[in-house]
Amino acid sequence: MALGHRLQRTLRHARSGTAAARRAFPPETLHAIADAITAGEQTHRGEVRLIVERAMPLDAAWGGMSARQRALSLFADYGMWDTEENCGVLLYVNLADRKVEIVADRGIDRKIDPATWRGVCDTLTAGYARGEFHDSTLAAIAQVNALLHEHFPSNGARPNELPDDPVIL
Repeated sequence: MALGHRLQRTLRHARSGTAAARRAFPPETLHAIADAITAGEQTHRGEVRLIVERAMPLDAAWGGMSARQRALSLFADYGMWDTEENCGVLLYVNLADRKVEIVADRGIDRKIDPATWRGVCDTLTAGYARGEFHDSTLAAIAQVNALLHEHFPSNGARPNELPDDPVIL
């Protein structure tokens, strides 16, 4: 990555404030997201998390860490890989870079192809470009829940292995 691009990106991350994240994801949106995740997880055996990051740590931005690399790191940091059936799905949103990534655990990754996940990412990015954070996030979560229901339908009561509340970093 060219020095000018690295500097520009790092400055964008440094200037990205929490106000933008709060405007995009106000409390009522966060509650609706948590409710959608909870309801969806009643229909399948997956574990869904949403992590919204206003900006990467500056050393990561300067070092050229991609949104995909950051999503993989957060997937590990938040124990998404540690579900009983290896069925965690992370929706990662990086506001400063305007990037969205989905990371699916190996149990799910075997059944759902990357093009399908790209379609869910497209739902998010198209909606976010229009400023529709609430509706597009709920639409993407509905898509994820439908995919997980199709491939990992519920087989009765099970414990909730990961919190359903979105994480804002």
